[in-house]
Amino acid sequence: MTSVDKLWYTRCPVPTASGLAHNQGWLAEEFRLAGLDIGILQDAGPELAERHFDHRLLGLFREGGNVPALAARSAGAPTRLIGLTWIEEWQSILVRADSGITDAAGLAGARVALPAWAETRAKSFPRAMALHGFKGALSQAGLTLDAVTFVEVAAQARPSVGRDAGARAFSWPGIAELARGEVDAVYAKGARAAEQAAEIGAVVAVDLDAHPDPRTRVNNGTPRPITVHARLLDERPDLVTGFLAQTLRAADWARGDLGRVREILSAETRSGADAVATAYRGDFHHSLHPDLSAERLGLLRVQKDFLLVHGFLDADVDLDAWVAPEPLALARERLEAPTAVPEAGAVSGGAGLRGETAGAVA
Repeated sequence: MTSVDKLWYTRCPVPTASGLAHNQGWLAEEFRLAGLDIGILQDAGPELAERHFDHRLLGLFREGGNVPALAARSAGAPTRLIGLTWIEEWQSILVRADSGITDAAGLAGARVALPAWAETRAKSFPRAMALHGFKGALSQAGLTLDAVTFVEVAAQARPSVGRDAGARAFSWPGIAELARGEVDAVYAKGARAAEQAAEIGAVVAVDLDAHPDPRTRVNNGTPRPITVHARLLDERPDLVTGFLAQTLRAADWARGDLGRVREILSAETRSGADAVATAYRGDFHHSLHPDLSAERLGLLRVQKDFLLVHGFLDADVDLDAWVAPEPLALARERLEAPTAVPEAGAVSGGAGLRGETAGAVA
């Protein structure tokens, strides 16, 4: 038995099957059978919640942005990669309605918002997101980052993690500067950014989700890694397999209940129904399943290489050594067994995804 006496789960305020499994009470049910409680890191105090960024907590399961996950691994955090998800979530380049910028080519010569460095590389994910977002947009017109002028803007000093997160107002970096005319364009993603864009009358100049090549929108959440402490995997692989089995179960459930999924996301992101519908379009709820396909690992490699070149990693990350494919394979086998788990929906009334986690969490 591992020395862990409690499990923890941390996630970002975005669509995740593991978040839905938590909401349904299925994670708690899974680990209760193993004699363990699972806590939500976002409900903990700030000191413990910091582990969202460095993953130095033995019992932690993390589904979140790849910038902190890769930064932690590059700094020596003993983690393993057990799954990758890819959710399209409204990545856009925003401009003022009167800017005259209507496409990627129009960004040439523009002043674009670049969030400032934070106290650590992992917490500097807003800066990484903006850089890669503009790189993807400019590439559609055959341009590079040299075609624009970066204007440094303030980013949240303390990203929204922990039980006090709901008390802090969140503004997408660069939105205020765009409204004041101090920058010409801002990279934005997700429901809260969509809502704030509407509030200031900003319009979309480049819809990154519309481009057929997914490499143009590789970023912090695309793909999104699921990671676990290596020691927990070594000592209690059954717990890791159970987590993934419930995650896959929730992904199956989500395919048949878009309305409920959107209700959960509205609470999770502290956004209205219109913003959620804007940010999460089409059949996104059909593709919440994690995998470790060569395609997704290749897209993660694109992100890793970008982060390394631009100074967001302490050192290179060996993705092949990071990956642990066995738990996901075992979880799939478990679900395919005739008596693997109860039918989806058999457990209800689980703890909801609390609104206080919304914000710039990666």
